[in-house]
Amino acid sequence: MKKKKIIVPLILLLAVTALYLVFFHKDKTLKYIPENADVVILLDVKKFTGQYIYSLITHPSHWSGKKSKSEKSTSLQDSGIRIPDFLQVFHIKNSGYSEWYSVMELKDRSEFLTFLKSQKFIDKGNNRFQKDQLFIAVEGDRCIVGTSDKAFATIKKQLLSSSDHKTWNAGDFINGSLGSISFISGQKFQNFSIDLKSDEIEIKNDSDSQILDETNFQIQQRNHFLEMELDAENIKKYSRFFKKDISDSTQINRVTAIVDLEKVNDTIISYGYDDNFNEIEKKSIQQITEPNYVIGIESKAPEKTWEYFQHKKWINAQNQFTLIPFQPNMISEKGNGVVIRSIKNNIPLSPALKENYILIRNNALLISSRKTLGEKEKRIVSDIDYLLYRNKGTEYFVKVKAKKGKLPLILRW
Repeated sequence: MKKKKIIVPLILLLAVTALYLVFFHKDKTLKYIPENADVVILLDVKKFTGQYIYSLITHPSHWSGKKSKSEKSTSLQDSGIRIPDFLQVFHIKNSGYSEWYSVMELKDRSEFLTFLKSQKFIDKGNNRFQKDQLFIAVEGDRCIVGTSDKAFATIKKQLLSSSDHKTWNAGDFINGSLGSISFISGQKFQNFSIDLKSDEIEIKNDSDSQILDETNFQIQQRNHFLEMELDAENIKKYSRFFKKDISDSTQINRVTAIVDLEKVNDTIISYGYDDNFNEIEKKSIQQITEPNYVIGIESKAPEKTWEYFQHKKWINAQNQFTLIPFQPNMISEKGNGVVIRSIKNNIPLSPALKENYILIRNNALLISSRKTLGEKEKRIVSDIDYLLYRNKGTEYFVKVKAKKGKLPLILRW
């Protein structure tokens, strides 16, 4: 009887300890972020696992779901990779905005190489592998993964060939959320939390962001493919992202825009020769997706804005705004600013809300025009309802809203 009294609490203690070690104890040391990283994305793997298990338990209809062989084969648990407590993805300063990297430890190198072969990665030699736009370099018991291989040599030198590189702590980047996006400037960090809800993903830099929700409902009711309003500060910030610096001399206060998509027939003219070597014209029709848009630019001094655009050679002799690649359009002075319209359809501008936001709604034409998307990517994109960006002062908020479904996102994607 005494043995039972001892064994039962001991088993409970061991179970609680095991549960803690599996789901709650986390190694917060981040060894694989280089010192010249300017953006870091973290995923709390144990928190994600716990959220997944809870969603699975509370949705018994998903228990009987059978995965195909191809879906089973993509499991990282069986890939030879050691799954970290915090998945670390980083961007290196002055590299292309689409270049992202991560370093992973391998628990079984040969198993990982077999996994790469099963996933149809191309062996490029010298332990380098590629599949589409995903590049992998195997270095001993670790591997570098990237959307490019340009920085592989630098990463190897900084993180894998040297033992005295700087280590970071997850607490510098993430605080209780499922994930985080952090922008690094010197010793300063600007952290954004990432939270996954039933049918939406929220990214924000302030846990108390109620101020950003005041007009969210009004914005979300708008139904164009794209609608936006940005003030002067946001315009300057995002024009630099596209490597187009907008000077203060333009006197621009605010930009509003509406974009819709339309499928149109495009005539392609080519030339060939008949049997007598006479040149003949050939016409073929293909369907393409084109935007119809209207952009309103509010300015303190419209004439200075116009002069600035002319100085930059953004307005041609036909009064077309050449900075926009979708032609033809027409730019004209109107009221306290200028208006740019696509020629085909006359879309009226919605009343300004005097807010900073970008709303992008899903559109079937957008998916059909992207021929490079695989079936899984198309399924995920088609499941999205809209993307909303809000900014007010120093507060930033991004929401990716999915369509209502029987299962939460964590089980759908």
